[in-house]
Amino acid sequence: MTDDVVLALREEIGPDRAVVYCSGRLISSTADALKATVKPLVVRDRTVVLDLSELTFMDSMGLGTIASLWVSSKTASCQLVLINLSPRIRDLFTVTHLLSLFEACGEANAHIP
Repeated sequence: MTDDVVLALREEIGPDRAVVYCSGRLISSTADALKATVKPLVVRDRTVVLDLSELTFMDSMGLGTIASLWVSSKTASCQLVLINLSPRIRDLFTVTHLLSLFEACGEANAHIP
């Protein structure tokens, strides 16, 4: 795997909140890694936070994976929150009308619920 397709994920898991820090590229060849990491964290009454501050690129497969995780979270009565979206990533969510699904925070003023 070359550096331009690497997605690094780091988790901080608590009893009612899990934070997944994403860095690198969320694309078709790395989207399954995000799903495999986040899906087990989606449980009733938990908040799962995806910190996208170090995500450098996302394609439609990455976007679809996050949308799929949102559906899973709603089904499980779990809250999926996105924080620290870069302008480019925020534009991708806006253009596809998916931004309104998430509790998205600004680029620099993130808060973790």
